[in-house]
Amino acid sequence: MKTVLYQNADWIITMDEERRRYRHADLLISGKEIKAIGKNLKDTLGDTVTIDETVDASGRVILPGFVNTHHHTWQTLIRNIKATQGLRLEPWLTTMYEIYKDLNTDVARAGVYVALGEGLKTGITTSNDLWYPHPVGVTCLVDAEIEAAKELGIRFHPVRSYHSVTSDIVPPEVVDSIEGVMGDAERLVKKYHDPSRFSMCQVGIGPSIAYYETEEIVRATIDLAEKLDIKVHGHLAESRGEVAFVEEHYGCRPAEWFRRHDLLGDRFYYAHCIHLNDEEVQLMADTNTGISTCPISNMYLSSGSCRIPDLLRAGVKRFGIGVDGAASSNSASMMEEIRVSYLLNRLSWGDDSIGCEDILYLATAGGAAALGRDDIGHLAPGMAADFTLMNWDQLQYAGGCNDPVDCIVLSGDARMIETVVVNGETVVKNGRLTKVNEEEKRDYAAAVGRELLTKASARIPGLKADLV
Repeated sequence: MKTVLYQNADWIITMDEERRRYRHADLLISGKEIKAIGKNLKDTLGDTVTIDETVDASGRVILPGFVNTHHHTWQTLIRNIKATQGLRLEPWLTTMYEIYKDLNTDVARAGVYVALGEGLKTGITTSNDLWYPHPVGVTCLVDAEIEAAKELGIRFHPVRSYHSVTSDIVPPEVVDSIEGVMGDAERLVKKYHDPSRFSMCQVGIGPSIAYYETEEIVRATIDLAEKLDIKVHGHLAESRGEVAFVEEHYGCRPAEWFRRHDLLGDRFYYAHCIHLNDEEVQLMADTNTGISTCPISNMYLSSGSCRIPDLLRAGVKRFGIGVDGAASSNSASMMEEIRVSYLLNRLSWGDDSIGCEDILYLATAGGAAALGRDDIGHLAPGMAADFTLMNWDQLQYAGGCNDPVDCIVLSGDARMIETVVVNGETVVKNGRLTKVNEEEKRDYAAAVGRELLTKASARIPGLKADLV
């Protein structure tokens, strides 16, 4: 195992329970694991450790790798199109599903290269992906994602999602049976899921939006998750239309429907959770249900703002940030999500509603807890060697290098990310991916995306304007 000493960092931000910070300090890793954090480690450890490589970290801030708790990677190939600009969630989805009919393994693979490649370059070391549209007859979409994520070197939490009924939005081309969904999910878990410490792949299951599915498949999902001991993920309380639908059809609000159907608790985490009343905020805390806030997506679709300050005050600990699918957020940059999350909460809930360190918690330790991980999300001996070196010794940050967390949250951007380490392996160096050829992946993804939109343009005339 290679032992590497990152020496004399301006700051090391641990995001541990005490939120300790180290000034002008060192970080020592061996293989996949952090071994020590402190000042002058080379002198302190002496001959007890053989150091294979020393990295000068002066002018850098070291912090835990970001944990992206909600994504739809294939949507990276369906962004910046006029056919969906200015639409709210439901009409936006109607157009999206026309495109989803042509999803295939090339789209799955290319989407991961672009989305998670960008994610790595913005400090994400662990990412969720919720894949819900599976065209009938098309197999191994999640397999293709997992293989592409492994190429990039990112820690991956894919979720085998599904649709079981048609609707005004969901076409029959992406609807599957209980047997088909559960059989494929169990196959994926047996083939790829690794529950061990420092695991690089953990598979989950879940409906995209539970109350749009049959109660039988929701029950089967919970039973399979308990049988295989895996997490359940989906969407909850994202739009006003969703709340109105559940109230009309079931006589209750979405969170209450989830409670009645045993969909809250340690095994579950959900994206958005915008439209929660006071009782439902406390319900999420009391049941230890995880949440992923997706601020840019929620703004883009005019869905609303997650009540982050209230949820934190209520005691929600399993709480992360997700970049969501690029078709509604238009990028996979965690640095953008962090800054926007802080600003949106100040705008929505008041000047003193949240601090920069609270937002950084969501992007690191809180996100790890949402995914059920206790081996990532903060820096300490015995934790996974997942971290970033941020170079704030650059012109664009000069004059603002005071409190490091404030600088990262308020002034940081992707240019700050210099080195990203996952499981002890450098996967981004000088802002470039190290394990794949970026130009090859760029050209491949561009061709796959063009083909996908060209096929869909036969059904969506508005797409033709984007293909000239």
